[in-house]
Amino acid sequence: MTQETSVLTAKPDMAPDVAPIRKVFVKTYGCQMNVYDSDRMTDALAKDGYVSTDVMEDADLVLLNTCHIREKAAEKVYSALGRLRDLKKKKAGEGREMMIGVAGCVAQAEGDEILRRAPAVDLVIGPQTYHRLPEALKRVKRGERVLETDYAIEDKFEHLPAPDKAKTKARGVTAFLTVQEGCDKFCTFCVVPYTRGSEVSRPVAQIVAEAQKLVDGGVREITLLGQNVNAWHGTGPDGAKWGLGELLHRLTAIEGLARLRYTTSHPRDMDDSLIEAHRDLPQLMPYLHLPIQSGSNRILKAMNRRHTTAEYIALIALIKAARPDLALSGDFIVGFPGETDEDFEDTLRLVETVGYAQAFSFKYSTRPGTPGADLEDQVPEDVKAKRLERLQTLLLKQQNEFAQACIGKTIDLLLEKPGRMPGQLIGRSPWLQSVNVDAMSSQIGDIIRVRITGAGPNSLFAEVVS
Repeated sequence: MTQETSVLTAKPDMAPDVAPIRKVFVKTYGCQMNVYDSDRMTDALAKDGYVSTDVMEDADLVLLNTCHIREKAAEKVYSALGRLRDLKKKKAGEGREMMIGVAGCVAQAEGDEILRRAPAVDLVIGPQTYHRLPEALKRVKRGERVLETDYAIEDKFEHLPAPDKAKTKARGVTAFLTVQEGCDKFCTFCVVPYTRGSEVSRPVAQIVAEAQKLVDGGVREITLLGQNVNAWHGTGPDGAKWGLGELLHRLTAIEGLARLRYTTSHPRDMDDSLIEAHRDLPQLMPYLHLPIQSGSNRILKAMNRRHTTAEYIALIALIKAARPDLALSGDFIVGFPGETDEDFEDTLRLVETVGYAQAFSFKYSTRPGTPGADLEDQVPEDVKAKRLERLQTLLLKQQNEFAQACIGKTIDLLLEKPGRMPGQLIGRSPWLQSVNVDAMSSQIGDIIRVRITGAGPNSLFAEVVS
C-alpha cells in the first residue's frame, strides 16, 4: 500500500524580503504508523517554511517514507530512487534544485547502503529521528549528505509541533495517534525491533493533549497506534500505573471524541483492564486486530510468538464474552521455514474455528538480520504460493460471510468523505467497513443511523433510518 500525504497552507504574499515558497512531496509506504509519521514530518517542515504539493515534479524536496515489512521492500525503494535520480538530473538541467530524502524503516535498516547505492540521495533519516528533519535539511543545504539513524536520546514527540487545527481539518474526521513505538517481542520473522527499537510508551499527558488538538480540529474518531499498542503503559494523574485500558477510559472523557480504535495488538498483552474496556466503553469500536501468524503450535514456537493456539482461542472467547458484537481481524504468514503440510492445515483449522471479518496474509520472505533468515528448511516458493491461495480463499469467504450477515442491521455510521456518485457519502461502520449512503456533504463528520441494504466486494450499502 502506498499513500501520498499532503499538507496545504495558504500562499504568503511574495514580498521582496520573503523567502520563496519551498514545496515538499511525501510518498508513504506501509502501515498506519508511517502515515502518522508522514503527517508529523510535514507538520515539522511547515514550521520551517515548506508547503506540500501533490505534484512530485514541482517539489523542492521529495521524501520517501519507507516500510521494511513487506517482501522486496528495499528493492522497491531503490527502484523509486532511480526514477527520482532522473527527475533530479532533469530539474538541474533546467536550473531547479531538488533534494531527495529517504525516511522510515528501510532508511533505518539500510542507511549507509542507500547513500552508497543512490548518490542522488541527500538525506537518510530513521523513524526515531525524523523530528530532526528541518535541521538535517539545513545541513544538506550546506553541502552535506546526511545520515540520521542513531536512536535519539531525546523524546522526538516533545520536539514536534502540535497538530495544526487547519491541517487537521483538511485531513478529515478520522486520525491516527501514535502512543507506543518499538517492540521487545523479537519474533524470528520480524525486522521491527531492529528498525523501530525497543518498546517505548508516550506519557499520558502528551497523548491526551494531542488527542484534544485533533478533536479541536474536527476529528471524531482516533485510532491509537503502536507496534504493540496494547503493551502501552504509563502513569496516571493520580500516580497509579496505567495500561491501555485505563488510557482508553481517559480519552473517552474528551468532549466530541465519538470513537476510539487501536492497532496493532499482541495476544500476550491483552490484559483484563483492556478486555473490560471493550465491555464498558461504547466509544471503543467492536473491532480488534489481533494477529496470530500461524495455527501450528510448532511454527508459533519457531516464530518465538510465546503463546499457543489454545491460549489464543481462549483469549478470543474472553474478549467476545465481554463484547459479543466484536469483529476480529488478523495476520497470517504461510511458508515459514520448516512449515509442513500438516502445519498449514492447522492454520486453516484455526481460521475456521475463530472466524475473521478481515485478515491479512502473506508468504514468508526473509529479512536480513532476523533469526528467521538463518533458518534451514526454507519452503519452496511454489508451495508457499499454493498455500497462500488456499488461505486467502478461506479468509475472503469469511469476510464475505461477515459482510452478508450485516445486511438488515441498523448501525451508527460515521460519515467520512464524498462517494463516487453525486449525493453519496462514504461512512465507516463500527467494524471498519466502508459504507455507501445517500447524504449531503455538509453531514461529513456526523454519525447517523442507517440500515445496511447490501454488500459488495469491498463495501456495504445503506439507507438512512429516519
